[in-house]
Order: sequence, then structure tokens, then C-alpha cells
Amino acid sequence: MRMKQISLAILAVVTAGAASVSLASSHREGPYIAGMPKVDGTDLYMFRSYESGRQDFVTILANYQPFQDPQGGPNFYMMDPNALYEVHIDNNGDGVEDITFQFTFKNTSKGTALNVGGKMVKIPLINSGQITSVNSPALDVRETYSVNIVRGTRRGARSGASNSTGGSQSFDKPVDNIGEKTFPNGYANYANQHVYGLSIPGCTTPGKVFVGQRKEPFFIAVGKIFDLINLNPLGAETGGNNNDLEGKSISTMALEIPINCLTTAADPVIGAWMTSSIRQVRIANGAPATGLGNASRDGGALTQVSRLANPLVNEVVIGTQDKDKFNASRPKDDAAKFADYVTNPTLPALIETLFPAAKAPTNFPRTDLVTVFLKGIEGLNQPKAIGSNLAEMMRLNTSIAPTAAGAQNVLGVAGGDLAGYPNGRRPADDVVDISLRVAMGALCVLTGTEDKFKLGCKPSDAPAGGLAFTDGVRKTAGNYGSTFPYLTTPLPGNFNPAPAAGSTFP
Repeated sequence: MRMKQISLAILAVVTAGAASVSLASSHREGPYIAGMPKVDGTDLYMFRSYESGRQDFVTILANYQPFQDPQGGPNFYMMDPNALYEVHIDNNGDGVEDITFQFTFKNTSKGTALNVGGKMVKIPLINSGQITSVNSPALDVRETYSVNIVRGTRRGARSGASNSTGGSQSFDKPVDNIGEKTFPNGYANYANQHVYGLSIPGCTTPGKVFVGQRKEPFFIAVGKIFDLINLNPLGAETGGNNNDLEGKSISTMALEIPINCLTTAADPVIGAWMTSSIRQVRIANGAPATGLGNASRDGGALTQVSRLANPLVNEVVIGTQDKDKFNASRPKDDAAKFADYVTNPTLPALIETLFPAAKAPTNFPRTDLVTVFLKGIEGLNQPKAIGSNLAEMMRLNTSIAPTAAGAQNVLGVAGGDLAGYPNGRRPADDVVDISLRVAMGALCVLTGTEDKFKLGCKPSDAPAGGLAFTDGVRKTAGNYGSTFPYLTTPLPGNFNPAPAAGSTFP
């Protein structure tokens, strides 16, 4: 299958991502993880860098801590110092990690105190004045992190990545955007000081790393989607509904890695997923010592509690009773544990129930979804050695050149832009619209009566497969940055929009 054929014919594009079912990012998608926002993974992005001069790098953005309100003080949104955050890379198609980037965090209180009536009393705020630089004296709590690299199984031997300037293995994370008065030179100026060159063991060319708060990049009419799809799914693609995440922020772990540090000579395709793990035992400390991180005692082996690759797989594909199980699982086990959710998906049936005219596909098992969801698309982003190793991962063909920000098509491959979703995922790719269409059988329509894409279905299997389903929310690459880390400055903590004209309060 040639690339041009795919670009013209595959709405398949839509697919790779939780293809069939992605209706939103994975925010609070499982019963257990909903109670642990600090380790709740929300979105993974992976794409060849489209910043000028950086086309030989892959950018990976792993987002955690959903639904952050700008007014998050006084503690704001620090990461969990007792957790392990990881991004895994599979570069041989077997569903098992070959390279893992591990992030761990440390919070240190400086114990800033004021002389009040002759007594030194500690302040109740995270800062005592304006902040202009890394580890500013006015910042009472310093948050730092380290990045370790593991080759082979993720619990194997680790080696520490370091700052390419100075060699330190400890990196500062910027405090969240408290407000405009706190950052007199602007929050963007302050946050940009926390973009570091990253020397990676085993790689000759340095990459980059940034960890910090960003404006939530995902766009979707969340409220209406989960209110029984309370919108017109065949309405206008732009401007029809509000992006309910527009006023939220997220915690981002951003990496930019040389392509040749991620791939093998045998195959340019890589797969990726993100996880977080906590210790098996957490005991509340009824009388914590003074300082941060002493309110509980953690022990035991690390236990995975969050997993995410393509958007919203767990949220709208996996059944409620298996969501926690999926979060604790590994891609190599997907075919054995979760295949029914792909071969016999419930989302299309639910859509037909709500909109009887939108007939769900009838080809069971849904081999079209198995192809895009668990294998990758042949000729686009399917690993050469895929064999029978079915696994849910985000797949990227690193041999496909990036598309400049101004030329990107938000429908990715389906819109003729092979550098977009589901060949990886960029911030502006409209995975909601794409995934809705694939769920309803767009690929069966595109493969034709002769099944030229070998999907195991035909147009008559998908009566609604040619319809342009949408949630009515859309952005473009112009809504994001065009340089690393691409995601934009978070809203300030003093953000407090006035109520709409004519609105009343109960």
C-alpha cells in the first residue's frame, strides 16, 4: 500500500488513535485513578519536530493532572514525589518497551519565615515575592526532577540523563502560573528558562527536556459529549460548541529526542505509551513531621496505576469494570485481555441508540479497528515485524517528514497530511472528529468493495461510514507554539472571567 493511496483513501487516519473510540483525552477515565489526579495521565503526543531546524528529532509530550483551574493556590499542582512517571518506546513491534524515560520528583521547602512581633513565623504561601528566575529566592518551595534512561525491560539498570550545560542530573520545574504580579517579566519568560539541553546516555546528540504547567491543549465539548452526546454530531465542524477545556491547565513532561536514539536500523516505526506507578502501600501519617511529603509513608514495590497511548481508549472503549485493569496492564497483553472491546465495540452501538439514523457498522469482529487500533496501518505506521503482536500503542513512522505548522491539516492522514494522526499525534490534530468517524465505519467505506486496504470489511457494512461526525470544536496549529515544547503558556492564577451578560446566580 503506497503512501499516496493512504492519504487519499484512509480516513484511517482516524484510526490509529484509540481509533475507534477516542472521544476525549483520558481525564479521570478510571474509578481508581480518578482519586489520584497527580498520577492521572491525560494525553500523549508524539511527532517529528516541526520547529525549524529540528526535523531530525521526535517530540514527546506526556500530560498529567487533569482539569487544573488557574486559581489553584496556595499549593498549586506539584507532582507526586513518591511516584514514578514513565514514557516507554517500543522500536521492534513486539509490544514490549525497549527504551524507557523515567521521571522522578522532589519537593524541598525553604522554610521562608517572617519576623512577626519578634518571632520568626513561616509563611503560608508558596512564594514571598516576585519571581523572575530559576529557583528564585522568593520561591518557598523548590520542585526538581531527574530523568533516567532504561534500555530493555523498564525495571532494568538505569542511567541518568544530564543537563548538557553543566552536567547536573537535577532539573528545576517552574512553579505554576500564580499570576501576573508574581511574574513581572511575564510567565513565558520565566518558564522558558526551564527548557534544558538533555544529554542522554548512548546518544551522541543532545535532546531537550521541559517539565511544567501548560495550557490544556486538548479540545472537546466534554460536557455535551458525556451528556449522552447532547449535540448535533453532523453539525458544523467549527464554532458549533465550546471547548470545555479552554480555561484549564495541565502538567507536561516534554522530551525532544534525536530520531536515531529511538529507532533501529531495521525499522523507522516506533510505538509509545506513558504510565505512572506508585508504591503498593501508603500509610497516612497522623502526626507528620515539619516539611513536605511527610503526610504519608510509602513502601512496597512500584505498582502501575495509569497507562495511556492513543486518546481516551480507557475512557470510552474499555468497560467500566475493566478500566482499573487496563490502567495496570501492558501493551503486550492487550490481545488476550481486551480484544472484545475492539472487535465488538460498544460506542457505535451507543451512538445508534442515541441517533437512530446513524447506523452502526455490522462487520463483526471489527477487523478494521483491529488493524488500526492494535497493529498500525500497513504502509503508514505498522512495524515491519508486527506479526501477531497486537498491542495498543501510539505509532509513529519517523521516516515521514514533518509538516510545517502553517500547512498542517487537522484531520491528519485523512486530510492528506501523513505527518499527522494517527501517524503519531500533534497538538492540533482533531482526534475527536477523526475517531468518531472511524468508529462509525469510515474505513469500511474507504476500503471499497474490493477491500483494497485489507481491512476485512466493505462499504455496505457501515451505512453511516461516509458521514462527517464532529463535536463542533476545532483548533489549528496556530493555537499552539511552533517551537519546543509547543504547548502554550498556562492561564494566570488571577484569571477570573466576568459572568456572561444577563447571567444570574441561583
